[in-house]
Amino acid sequence: MDKTPKGRGGLKALAEAVSPLGLFSTFTPKDPARRSGRAIAFGSHARLKLDVYAPVKTAGPAPVAIFFYGGSWDTGRRQDYGWAARALAAKGFLTVAPDYRLHPDVVYPAFLQDGAAAVRWAADHAAAHGGDPSRIVLAGHSAGAYIAMMLGLDGRYLREAGVDPGCIRALAGLSGPYEFQPPYQNSTIIRTFGGAADPAATQPAAHVTATSPPAFLGHGDSDKLVGRRNMRTLAQAYRDKGAVVEDRVYPGMDHSGMVLALSRPFRSRAPVLEEMTGFLRAQVG
Repeated sequence: MDKTPKGRGGLKALAEAVSPLGLFSTFTPKDPARRSGRAIAFGSHARLKLDVYAPVKTAGPAPVAIFFYGGSWDTGRRQDYGWAARALAAKGFLTVAPDYRLHPDVVYPAFLQDGAAAVRWAADHAAAHGGDPSRIVLAGHSAGAYIAMMLGLDGRYLREAGVDPGCIRALAGLSGPYEFQPPYQNSTIIRTFGGAADPAATQPAAHVTATSPPAFLGHGDSDKLVGRRNMRTLAQAYRDKGAVVEDRVYPGMDHSGMVLALSRPFRSRAPVLEEMTGFLRAQVG
């Protein structure tokens, strides 16, 4: 139950709406897509809602993309990333954009459980929105990339949610923090993952097998927030197991620039959208 006072909640909503990302989301040119669902609940917590964006034209059921935004696992809201979801929809994916619970309300692995619940919703309801629930891809940026990778690689979260992990056909992560081991040095990692009973299990690379979903990994060479070693570690784990991976380094791109490159105003800076969706489409057919 949400116990936030209405006045305080209203001020928070206003602050989010006029934040730089909120303003960008409001005024940036958007790709053509049809909003097929808005603020659909997929769990009992007030934050567990999702939006659905459908391609304007399709020739049969569309593959389904679930996009997880970033924000250090303590900030973010789906409304500020509608332009990213629309970009994927315009490339032919029925796109689901879910929220998930954030620190300090939760720590690992609650946001993975929330992500799994969003996948369960897609598996159950995508067909009603024109999607093919047997062809699901997971994508994300930063903390959202971590969520996408963990859900695709560690099948226990989907199985606990009642989903066959085999429905995940491919993964895509932009600027993801995939490699962090105790002793933790980063305050964000300490507060979010410090209480994990099995620290090794928090690492995506630990779950890669020869049959892991094919993965697209993108990173900017000017990223000062998440080191490139994160992508290198996960990509090498894929190669060591003989699984399919494509890793790309984008010159001149910083951490936020990687997700902004999905938007129409910044798309010319790097071919992130074209290369990512091209890889995903090749996997889902």
